Amino acid sequence: MPQLSSKAKKAWVLALASLASCMVALDSLVVTTALSTIQRDLGASMETLEWTVNAYNLSFAVLLLIGASIGERYGRRRLFVTGLLLFGIASAACALARDADQLIAARAVQGAGAALIMPLAMALLGIAFPNEERARALGLFSGVTGLATIVGPIVGGAIAEGAPWRWIFWINVPIAAVVIPLAMRRIDESFGARAAPDIVGLALVTLGAFGLVWGLMRGNHVGWASAEALTANVAGLLLLATFVAWEARTSEPMTPMRFFRSRAFASGIAASTLFYASMYGVLFILPQFFQNGQNLGALAAGLRLLPWTATLLVVAPVAGGFVKRVGVRRLVVTGLVLQFLGMAWIGAIASPELAYAQFVPPLLLAGCGVSMAMPAAQHAVLSSVAAGEIGKASGTFNMMRYLGGVFGIALVGAVFAGRGVPDSAKAFSDSFSAAIGVCAGLSLLGAVAGLWLPSRAEISIRSENRSAKTARKREGATQIIESRGNRSNTYAGRLERDAFTVAVVARFETQPGADVEIQDFFSRGHAIVEQQPASTMWIAYRTGPTSFGAFAAFASEQDRDALLSAGGPKMTREFTTLFVGAPTFEKADVVASRLCS
Repeated sequence: MPQLSSKAKKAWVLALASLASCMVALDSLVVTTALSTIQRDLGASMETLEWTVNAYNLSFAVLLLIGASIGERYGRRRLFVTGLLLFGIASAACALARDADQLIAARAVQGAGAALIMPLAMALLGIAFPNEERARALGLFSGVTGLATIVGPIVGGAIAEGAPWRWIFWINVPIAAVVIPLAMRRIDESFGARAAPDIVGLALVTLGAFGLVWGLMRGNHVGWASAEALTANVAGLLLLATFVAWEARTSEPMTPMRFFRSRAFASGIAASTLFYASMYGVLFILPQFFQNGQNLGALAAGLRLLPWTATLLVVAPVAGGFVKRVGVRRLVVTGLVLQFLGMAWIGAIASPELAYAQFVPPLLLAGCGVSMAMPAAQHAVLSSVAAGEIGKASGTFNMMRYLGGVFGIALVGAVFAGRGVPDSAKAFSDSFSAAIGVCAGLSLLGAVAGLWLPSRAEISIRSENRSAKTARKREGATQIIESRGNRSNTYAGRLERDAFTVAVVARFETQPGADVEIQDFFSRGHAIVEQQPASTMWIAYRTGPTSFGAFAAFASEQDRDALLSAGGPKMTREFTTLFVGAPTFEKADVVASRLCS
């Protein structure tokens, strides 16, 4: 097969990642307008069937970080393809389910497959596109993914009215069958930091999120002061607090708490969680209003969301291209204020007799707002971490996105149910207005969180610093580190007197397209040098498209042996798939000053 150009590679990564993520996002809400049909076919209660939405979203959310972690460890493309295979098999199981329990179980497995696909799709995009192109790529990616989320109820409604509901899930099988072989051929393999999966963190966040969601969903049925609701909510909060404490102290966290020291990361995550909670809440309750408040069919209810769909398709890519010019803070804050105004507008005018034409302006307003905020928030989060940690950052972003959606649906449902069972279209409309008001409030809180994002000027300064460092690296030696601060007077000026008389030359031949992993490898080497005596010096350099070298100089053989024992064999084992053959470490007992010159 002929070698693809860099532009073609990026186009394939964007197309395949977007198609796979579109399939995942579509299934997050595809059943909402088909629940009545599924209920009749399986003979299940509506309360039971509600778990077909939350089983998927909850397993998806809590497994996202493990998906990102094992993708970094075992290969992003490999685990991306594994997720597609699992998702396709689970989709077939959903279509073949004979009762509600089987359907819910299969939906949970679908969520597990999605937990591999989504963060690794974003990570593959982050690796394929340099920082200056990433915002536009994420804008296109967000537009496609957001479109699938909005279209989900339409697809569900169309199938519920025109075909057996099982085709909601069958359509995923051929998509997965097409994407899997193309991904294997068109996407380069890449790796990140090879940390062991954080099983304790996974258990804590899973149980904590489940407890809170259970408490929210059951509160109106059993009473908010009941032992069941109180136990679930308190236990959920305690488990999530324990999760944060565990992640802060474990050596291999699934969510590094140091990420949250970055204003861009912390504010971007907070704003995203809140606006996705609002968005999922609207997507869950608005089709129900059209069906039960205005007596429309499932397909008609889904089609009335098209103004929102159109804005996501058009505005998100454009907004992604304006991130550099306008800044993430302005886009996120302005976008979420617009979404707040749109949702509040809908809540104020909603009634059983209201003409659809009066819903269009607020839907357009809210759609433009969320389309502006989506790519900007993603860009803020992914650009705040090093390239080798994009996988974990995208996993955290997507976990909070879908947890936000789970809690948004649960909170909207709780507010709606708290007003009692509506016995008329007018009563349903009143309860809907209260629920949509919650969505408006969540959007406003997201805008407040976005105020802490860095301004365009701050981002520009950081970008210039990064570019200057990159330029220096391309001019020969990529980095020189003299450990433990300034040399003492003892070593000052001794380079000319041949103080560094022992050296090691390392040669590396790497797999094509492994630049990010090479940076990680050399960064680890620099970190090890920093722990060595002050008489150690390190220079790393490129000798060809896939070949690299490193030169380390020492004052004594003992210093040289200390570095080799600390880093050489261990780093070689950790990066075995990176190299074509084992790296060679050659002793070079020569004067360092001559080599440096």
